[in-house]
Amino acid sequence: MSDEASNLEFRPRAAGAVLGFPTHEGRPGALGEVHARPYPLVEGPRVLVQLSFMTEAGSSVDHAVLSELSRRLGIAAPDRQARHHAMKWGTGTLRWERHTEFSTYLWEGMLGKSGPRQEDSPFGNGFSPPGTVISGIRLEIRKWTPAAEKLIANFDPTSLCYSLVEHGKAAIVTDFRQDGDGLTRMLVLDRGLTPASTGALSQRLIDIETYRTLAVLGLPLALSLSARVRRIEDRLATITREMKDTDARDSHALLADLTELAAELEADAAASLYRFGASRAYDGIVRERLEALDEEPVPGHDTWAGFLQRRVAPAMRTCRSVEERQANLSRKLTRATTLLRTWVDVEVEKQNRDLLASMNNRARLQLRLQQTVEGLSVAAVSYYVVGLIGYLAKGGASAFGHAFSPEAVTAAAVPVAVLAVWWGVRRIRHSHSETGKAAGE
Repeated sequence: MSDEASNLEFRPRAAGAVLGFPTHEGRPGALGEVHARPYPLVEGPRVLVQLSFMTEAGSSVDHAVLSELSRRLGIAAPDRQARHHAMKWGTGTLRWERHTEFSTYLWEGMLGKSGPRQEDSPFGNGFSPPGTVISGIRLEIRKWTPAAEKLIANFDPTSLCYSLVEHGKAAIVTDFRQDGDGLTRMLVLDRGLTPASTGALSQRLIDIETYRTLAVLGLPLALSLSARVRRIEDRLATITREMKDTDARDSHALLADLTELAAELEADAAASLYRFGASRAYDGIVRERLEALDEEPVPGHDTWAGFLQRRVAPAMRTCRSVEERQANLSRKLTRATTLLRTWVDVEVEKQNRDLLASMNNRARLQLRLQQTVEGLSVAAVSYYVVGLIGYLAKGGASAFGHAFSPEAVTAAAVPVAVLAVWWGVRRIRHSHSETGKAAGE
């Protein structure tokens, strides 16, 4: 690897103008993204050790680790907004990259005859991990010699993956097993690769192991959700059977059950949305890297693509299956809830119709009672009015020397009083009716 500082710093060049014209503010970032992750120039024999850490706490923990490492080296720490950084470390180079939910620390150094020396790696005493380790890889790049070829025997033959790449210029070997340090072992046998090709190949191999581990993180969640989805499916089938029984159906209770099931399902779907989406994305990266290898099989051995297709593809299908079951079940719950709510609305409308009919009957009875009361009130008021007229007639007859008969006057006043009282009550009732109509409008 070149020792020049320009090869260690991933910094996009500023682009303030093009032919004197002002540029868009996002142009420097868009141009720099193409060169944000260059392949290292690797010339064997070398060893690459990468650790991937889950860093849900954000980039602040990574910045603290890098600041401590930079302090130990006596160099400036990277900017807080940086997403990648490189620094010299011993006889090699340490590269850091920040991803969405994890970060990687890749150390590339010399490979001695007896193997990598642990004291050369930064992952020894004094290294504070930014999170829990999700992936660890040790990749050795050796010249293809008979002695190096004998190292293939150190891998587990039950899961050995051995194939040729780069048109036969290199062989890649792994068993996806972990050594005593918990690192996945990989071996590249080189017989004519350029430093650029070696760096690109090593990066692809490391990406395959890192992202296939991250992709399978969705499997435990899928297995735990599968039983819960099955329970909701069974309960939905029971509710739909009960909905068919119109005689014993309790629509309100069934609607409450459906709402509870829908809430539980949506909570599980929301909790698994990111994990399943990330698993799909990681699996897509793994397949892209495997296609880029363009492997040539070695007789009697599995290729990397063939092995991972058999082992990882079922896990991805399980995740997709659970996700699709959640989506289909959500649609079914929505349809059942809509149907049941329609029945509830119909029942409520029937109850409202019966209530309005009952109110009409009560209003009719009240009107009849009111008419009866009005008749009685006319008779009662007329009786008092006629009585008053009788007293006046008797007093007038006494005053005028009994010039007329009080009884005749009282008798003549009866129909007049009754008609006057009836007309007055009718006017009052009509005025109240008009006031009520005006208020209603």
